[in-house]
Amino acid sequence: MTRRRSSASWSKLFTRNVATLTRITMGAGSRSLSQALAPALAKQKAPVGQGDWLPGVAIGPIGVQRYRVFRPPAVKFGERLPMVVMLHGCSQDAKSFAASTRMNVVAARERFLVLYPEQSRLSNVQGCWNWFDVKSGRAYGEAALIMLAINQACLLYSGDRERVAVAGLSSGASMAALLVTRYPERFRAITMHSGIAPGTAHSTLSAVGAMYGQRSPKPLRVTPTAMAAAWPPLMVIQGGMDAVVSAKNGRAAVQVWADASGALAATERTVQRGNRYPMTVTDFKKGSATMATLVQIGRLGHAWSGGASNEHFSDRLGPDASRMVWGFASKQFGDTGSSRRASPQQGKATRIARI
Repeated sequence: MTRRRSSASWSKLFTRNVATLTRITMGAGSRSLSQALAPALAKQKAPVGQGDWLPGVAIGPIGVQRYRVFRPPAVKFGERLPMVVMLHGCSQDAKSFAASTRMNVVAARERFLVLYPEQSRLSNVQGCWNWFDVKSGRAYGEAALIMLAINQACLLYSGDRERVAVAGLSSGASMAALLVTRYPERFRAITMHSGIAPGTAHSTLSAVGAMYGQRSPKPLRVTPTAMAAAWPPLMVIQGGMDAVVSAKNGRAAVQVWADASGALAATERTVQRGNRYPMTVTDFKKGSATMATLVQIGRLGHAWSGGASNEHFSDRLGPDASRMVWGFASKQFGDTGSSRRASPQQGKATRIARI
């Protein structure tokens, strides 16, 4: 009898110990699982901006293109919104670029869609767009995938196909330029921030040379008449202290656009807003039309001008590039197919484009 009670006691003690060990193990496992999932969960969390952060996938002949769409709140049935396509730089993705540029905040206020295509790490381990890889056709394949994402986002999220602008940083800026040379009629405006003009490189080695300002771009294969009729105007934003992409590339990109359209440089002007870095602005005009604008920011490095202070490749002290991008684009959109009357904020954004 004593032995049975002793066995029962040991059985109860064993059961309690197993239960305690299970709770501890499960707790540690849950914490480990939470820690493991934290990066993925953080990536799913929407960046700043009141609206919807929507996922999407475009599938084409060369692969899959993931993207994100920011949609401002309270979009009405049948309403068609303009779209700004934002192409990130190397070592970035859709969310980090949205967080850095804070373009969603501008989009929520001004009511436009923002499309963030995302480069696959299988296509480039650094997350760079392969804008230079034209000999193999990879650059054109990536451009085609981005166009699929644009078409799909317009179809699914009330985007206006007639009011699409594209902007990019670094490799994203170079891919934006390639997009426009392939599909000029699809865009109303293009902004290159710290990028390289199309036709400057054709391989990895030549791309490195171009980054250091050691290569000149080829002329665009377009007549001035065709360019005036179908090509969007270009704005280039370039930092004078950029140690990654030589500042020579900013001037070269604008000059390519100016030479193709027959535009001439107007008198440059210096602008400074508050405590932000001063900028020198030069318009290239043909008659009364501005075909290209160069914004040179002498104290800016390789970073999104006016971006969030806690993000990589972002400098909060520069003039607000996101507002400039929208101001430049909205000026080209004009009133064609407008989904609403111009607001005071929209008018202000347009004035920023004129600087």
